[in-house]
Amino acid sequence: MEFLRPASWQEALAAKAEHPTAVPIAGGTDVMVEINFDHRRPTHLLDLTRIGELTEWETGADSVRLGASVPYARIMRHLRAELPGLALAAHTVASPQIRNRGGVGGNLGTASPAGDAHPALLAAGAEVEAESAARGTRLIPVDAFYTGVKRNALEPDELIRAVRIAKADGPQQYSKVGTRNAMVIAVCAFGLALHPETRTVRTGIGSAAPTPIRAEVAEQFLNSALEEGGFWESGQIVAPSAVKQFAALCAAACNPIDDVRGTADYRRHAIGVLARRTLMWAWESYRGGRRATEGAA
Repeated sequence: MEFLRPASWQEALAAKAEHPTAVPIAGGTDVMVEINFDHRRPTHLLDLTRIGELTEWETGADSVRLGASVPYARIMRHLRAELPGLALAAHTVASPQIRNRGGVGGNLGTASPAGDAHPALLAAGAEVEAESAARGTRLIPVDAFYTGVKRNALEPDELIRAVRIAKADGPQQYSKVGTRNAMVIAVCAFGLALHPETRTVRTGIGSAAPTPIRAEVAEQFLNSALEEGGFWESGQIVAPSAVKQFAALCAAACNPIDDVRGTADYRRHAIGVLARRTLMWAWESYRGGRRATEGAA
């Protein structure tokens, strides 16, 4: 195994172009596990740890450009207001040591359906900034990024440079089921984001299908229910029947498997529970924000 250690982003792109099968490594929290257990034996490892720009982020007026290697710990500390769903997901990642090393770019590159960041990224409508030496930069909507089990839309000569995520314009929630409270791979996970500016709701489901997915039928149902009932304007409690139907549609969106962490039936049931709870938490937060605004006026 040959170890490539570029000192700049351009050197990294050149190395990836010359060795398309090279496996990028930054935090190494996924890659090293696979190597240590002999599940993967790449001919080349492409070490990105010397490229400082990958650990930086830029906060614009409407969005955050998050470097691929920004550690989860920094997201938790510095981006909780801008990216609340992703910050909540970061809290559930493994241990403090791993949160100080691992980043969203690694989660995306591995593309495991159990990756903790995926539901939050889907709910927020993120875009993946990919780059190659030959073709330059392109933005891949996160909805189109996951192409199969541990497969993604990157071309062989591309690397993930950053993730672009719109700042939260409403409450976001994230919840995860695991077999214990820490250092655990998700049995299933669910992310939800309210977008009052567009009067829409987006979801993200992890570890309950071959890839991370959205519950699009559930979103369409809830968007219609909230609009037709005038809930965005009134801030009233959402009808229990609508919450129940939303949860059922989220569960129906899943296509899980039985494995050592949980059965397919349990995963479907759990996603329904998480969908109901996160919707209620997020909507109560939205109602609270409306009451505070009206009181100030």
